[in-house]
Formats: sequence, structure tokens, C-alpha cells
Amino acid sequence: MRGIRLFFYITLLGGASLCAQNKQLLYDFYEIPQSLMVNPGVKTSEKWHTGIPFISGLAFQVGTSGVTVNDLFANDGIDFTTKVRERVLVAMSHRDDFSTTSQIEGFNVGFRSRNRPDDYYSFGVYGETDIIVYWPRDLAILGFEGNGGANIGRNFDLGDVSLRGEMINVFHFGINRKISNTLTVGGRAKLYSSVFQFQSIGNSGSFRTTQGQDNIYVSTITADMQLRTAGAKEIFDILDDDTRSAREELPPLFAKRVLLGGNLGLGFDAGFSYNLNPQTTITASVLDVGFIYQSKDIQNYTLRGSASTEGITVFLPEDINNVNNDLWQDLVDDIEESLPYEENTESYISLRPVKAYGSIRYDFGEGGLGFDNCGCAINGRGGSNSDFYPNSVGGQLYMIKRPRGIQAALTGFYQRRFGRVLALKGTYTVDKYSLTNIGLGLNFQAGPINFYVLADNLLSYRNIADSHYASLQFGFNIISWNGN
Repeated sequence: MRGIRLFFYITLLGGASLCAQNKQLLYDFYEIPQSLMVNPGVKTSEKWHTGIPFISGLAFQVGTSGVTVNDLFANDGIDFTTKVRERVLVAMSHRDDFSTTSQIEGFNVGFRSRNRPDDYYSFGVYGETDIIVYWPRDLAILGFEGNGGANIGRNFDLGDVSLRGEMINVFHFGINRKISNTLTVGGRAKLYSSVFQFQSIGNSGSFRTTQGQDNIYVSTITADMQLRTAGAKEIFDILDDDTRSAREELPPLFAKRVLLGGNLGLGFDAGFSYNLNPQTTITASVLDVGFIYQSKDIQNYTLRGSASTEGITVFLPEDINNVNNDLWQDLVDDIEESLPYEENTESYISLRPVKAYGSIRYDFGEGGLGFDNCGCAINGRGGSNSDFYPNSVGGQLYMIKRPRGIQAALTGFYQRRFGRVLALKGTYTVDKYSLTNIGLGLNFQAGPINFYVLADNLLSYRNIADSHYASLQFGFNIISWNGN
């Protein structure tokens, strides 16, 4: 029962905030230092930067590929049960998901090497939460309609259960190097410290009810299912124990795990920017190629085997005096023997959700615009900054590895720069969450103070409850070009 309760806690946690991971507005927005976090090989022009702790990079994104709040709760005169049946059970598939990803930077610092002005180093710490829960369509229908009537003989797929989530702290160090006037490359090493992790993926099995022989129906279940958790048991023990204070015990537990006291792992990012000609640039990056070795506070749950039952068989009238509670216990024992539910504390390796970006950008308009004397590596070999054109157009591709395969998004963008002071970027993105995602990003530079704000799916703000996607990112930095 404790494993079942934990499963539902996690499911509710995953559905409570719904998000996606694509940062199409930030990607290749090289005026913002945090663009290094989505492409270590992005073009860099600053001499050094430092983020203002805890407010230099905050990302909050919301999305659902299936039903919206408005779909279920709008005052449209339709019965709620009818809405659930038509807009959830019928309309949603097992590939629809509810997911959440959020990031908060602890600090982010970058500086250019004095001896090698073409090298730009950056390091910092950020926290990330990533949870995805796929819609268990067959099990939802089974729970809503039952296994009788039209569902007699139907195979309900237990493989519809698929979920994964984690909360981690990431320590990182990156190097961005200008190889030539046309090529910039970069890499970033990462050390992961896990707060908690859980996953139930690769499940299989079925539940089926057919006509019986001794009784009316016979139910057959075949299952190969597993839920792995690391770091969750101790948290729920504190929450479940009325004699313990969650307010006193959870903060030091989280602090310990954030500061390398949790399960540890390694990963890396890599990327590049390449000028095909002075006005055309291609970029690409791959992020979070890594793993975490889960060995502390492990609690795993498995359900493997096959069982069939017609319930309790009683022959009347001769068995009328033999009906007792032992018959029920015998039935439970037989099922548990054929379909054992087990718990274990075996260590396991969890892989990070690998992400990849790619883009092509065409710059045009008169160059310069206040960058000619920036003193950065672009001028380090006597070149000019005429490649800072005020206008850019292009396209971006984003992909992320999810439990049910690759999830992709395609973005078109236009960017306009007004000297070093202001830059605007508009995007139009198509993905599984929305076909009308229009975004706008602003980067503002007031002396050394840098502020940026990036908002997605602006059309949805007319009715947030009916939106499948919304996003907001913002932050403050201090940036130097000439020692200011």
C-alpha cells in the first residue's frame, strides 16, 4: 500500500505544474550571458559577467499537450461527466503528457582569459526540477467505465503507465573558445547532486476480462512493471510521521542533498557556432549528456507475473455452510503467488533527458552599432565587429529525449538590435503543445546592468485557463566590455 500511495503522490506532483523544456527565445540570443547555458559554443562578446545571485536566471514554463483547465471547467452548459468522456478519455492518447521543468540559478560567472583572450570561462550552480507523467489512457478508461459491458474481451494496456522525475542541483564549468573568425566551439562539464529521483518506464502487461466457466467472468492480468525511487522515501517518511516536524527536518535534508550530499552523477554539454559567410551562421548544441548513480535512500517496487481468477467459486446448495473468510484469503494468496508484488533497495543508474538544438541565422543591415570598441575577443586579433548586424532572421530546431521517444519543436525568429542598449527577439514555434506559439524576448543594457525577460505564447494570455502553453524567463546580470 505504501508503494501505491507513493505512486499517486508522485503522479499528483507531476500534474500539479505543467511545463516544457524548450528555451527557443534564449537560444542564440548571444547578448544574454545565459545563452551559454543552452549553447556553450555561442558567440561571446563580453569581457566578463556575473549574475545577481538567485535572480540571474529564472525559468518558469507551463504546458499540456492534452486537456486544459477551460476544457473541463468552462461554464458552457455541458455536463462535467460528458466533458471528461469526450475531452479526456476519447481525445487524449497515451502519448499526451503533463510535464514540468523549472530552473533557478544560484550564481553564474564568466570571464575572458587575459593570456588567451579568445577563451571565455564560465561557471556556476543552478537547481532544476524535471517531471513528466504520460496520460495512462487505458487505465483511465478502466477506472471510469469498468471492465464490464462493452469492455468485456478488451485488453487494457498496463504499458500506458510511464513517468519520470527528478530534482537536482548542478555544478558546472564551461570553456568557450574562438577557433577562428568563422568558428567558435564550447564545452561544459557538469556535476549533478540529486535531491530525489523516480521513474517507472518500459512497463508492459495487460488486464482482460472474458466469459468464465465456473463463474460469469474470468479476469486475467499479466504484468512486468517497476517503480524506482531514490531520495523519496525519507521525504515521505517525514511527511507521514505526525511526530516529526516537516518544517524543521526537510530544509536541512534538502540543503544536504543540494550541497553534494545526495546521489551524484556526471554530464556534459557541447556546442558550436560557424559562419558560412559573413552574414550566415549555423549553430548546434547538445545538453545534459550524463547520468546519476542512484545508491542512497533507494526504494523500488516491482509487479511481475501472470494470474487469472474467476473470483470465489461456490457450489450451491452443498457449499452453503462452507463459505467463510478463508476463501477470500485463499483467493488473495493465490493471486499474490502468481503475481508477486515486491520491494527492494537495489541501486540503479538514471540518465538525464538529453536535449539538442540547431539553428541557421541570416544577419543583415548596416554593421557596427556601437560595438566597435568593445575590447573583447572578437577584436582580439585586430578584426572589426562589423558582423554585429542589427537584424537577424532564421530558424531553430529543438529535440529532447523523453520516455516515449524524441519530442521536437520548430521555431522561426526575427531579431532586432538597437546598439548595445536594446535587443528584441520575436519567435513563432510549432510543437506538440501549440501551433500558435508567438514569443517575444527583450534584452536591456543600462551601463553595466543587464536585464532580460522572455515570454512565450503571448496569445494565450487572453485566457490562461484555455492555454496549452505559457512561459516566462527573466534575470539580472552585470556585464563588462571595457573594464566598466
